[in-house]
Amino acid sequence: MAKIERTKNATRNIIFGVILKAYQIIVPFLMRTAMIYLMGVQYLGLNSLFTSILQVLNLAELGVGSAMIYSMYKPIAEDDNATICALMKLYKTYYRIIGLVIAVIGCALTPFIPKLISGDVPDNLNIYLLYLLNLGATVLSYWLYAYKNCILQAHQRVDIVSKVSLVTSTIQYALQLLVLWLFKDYYLYVIVLLATQALTNIATAMCADRIYPQFKPKGQIATEEKKAINNRIKDLFTSKIGGIIYDSADTIVISSFLGLTALAIYQNYFYILNAITGLITVVFSACTAGIGNSIVVETKGKNYKDLNKFTFIICWGAGFCAVCLLCLYQPFMELWVGKDLMLSSSAVVCFVVYFFVRQLNSLFNTYKDASGMWHEDRFRPLVAALTNLALNLILVQFIGLYGILISTVLAIVCVGMPWLLHNLFTVIFEKRYLVGYLKNLLYYCFIILISCTITYFICTKVNAGLITTLVIRGAICVVLPNLIYLFSYYKRIEFTDSLLLVNKMTKGKLRSVLTKLGMRE
Repeated sequence: MAKIERTKNATRNIIFGVILKAYQIIVPFLMRTAMIYLMGVQYLGLNSLFTSILQVLNLAELGVGSAMIYSMYKPIAEDDNATICALMKLYKTYYRIIGLVIAVIGCALTPFIPKLISGDVPDNLNIYLLYLLNLGATVLSYWLYAYKNCILQAHQRVDIVSKVSLVTSTIQYALQLLVLWLFKDYYLYVIVLLATQALTNIATAMCADRIYPQFKPKGQIATEEKKAINNRIKDLFTSKIGGIIYDSADTIVISSFLGLTALAIYQNYFYILNAITGLITVVFSACTAGIGNSIVVETKGKNYKDLNKFTFIICWGAGFCAVCLLCLYQPFMELWVGKDLMLSSSAVVCFVVYFFVRQLNSLFNTYKDASGMWHEDRFRPLVAALTNLALNLILVQFIGLYGILISTVLAIVCVGMPWLLHNLFTVIFEKRYLVGYLKNLLYYCFIILISCTITYFICTKVNAGLITTLVIRGAICVVLPNLIYLFSYYKRIEFTDSLLLVNKMTKGKLRSVLTKLGMRE
């Protein structure tokens, strides 16, 4: 039986994933800035609206990718190449059908697009044509060799996808910046997106063929296995709906009730939050296949110990990021877009709470996806998302953007997260562990609240020029909360386990530090 090198693969995926994500934060940030100053803020709102509409259309994917990748874990562990090839063929067929469904439904929705925009749109723009160009990029992402991605993901070779994306994204952003600078033509801007989407798919497929030439889409899956896959896809359907509502409802509701300018201001803040979230998501993505392998081959006790370790790491990392957002958001936004395109400080608090809750929820969802626990969890995402949508529609009319953020946090904390934890500790772990886990989680949240309060209080005393304020506050944010966390956590077993994990991932480079602290592998 083949042994997946979980730590090695996760380390490689994290390194290249972080490099790609950092690139995808910095360069699009520059592109966003260029669009604000060269084209106007409404174009940003239009971009966000099209993205959200197409995310809704991606509902047709139904979670096929997750179900197929999960189905490959076992044949990869057993070196069953015939089954892997047959799964690829099935994946290819499904994705061709999905692309066709998205194309048909997307075209049918074209007449209704203007109704999703409150107020005016930029002059001389054909909304229908722009929407169809964006739709074309989405359809191409399914039709052009998308099925070959599953081989790289199931083998934990997401680093290959990251390398390809670095190259194709560079081409995309260079051409788009040239278009904005020389022509100020939004149509050409979108056409470049369509072309580079095709290039990305083709290049990724070529890399998959080179690394894994033995895997071709051929053969037939056994009837029972195909039935099991289809059942997983059915179970993922409600989860997919829930995810789409969470990701897209906020944007569409803001556009419909508050207009493109309000949407652009909201998205500027959300872009920064999402950029940081993206860096943390790299860790989740890199570890999912390894966690799935561990759930199959390790004991429940070992997996629960790993959950505690990952929870500790995420709470430290997300807590540090929350402090930075709380203290640095406003001076950075003023420097970037100016006071006219800023929200209030209370909105920043809402964003920070939403950010932290989202990271915890992502950790729990990673375990759910890695274990294939879709049947038991099939109703929760939909109920939580519908709760979010209902609160959105109600609260946006009374408190505007605040209602959007508050409704999302309430839906996750009061509906989604408790339900998901119950499912995890019923299916993957033992119920007797739940109370102890919640105590740990509440302790971490308490420490994070203290670090946020102390650091914010000190940072508010720093009022110099914008750049000077950012530098001084940034230094405080780097040092103070991490000292608080270190003082609060250094005696905990999760702290020791996390250091040992980092030492293993860095091939022993932390050994001297561990020795000084009296720790041994």
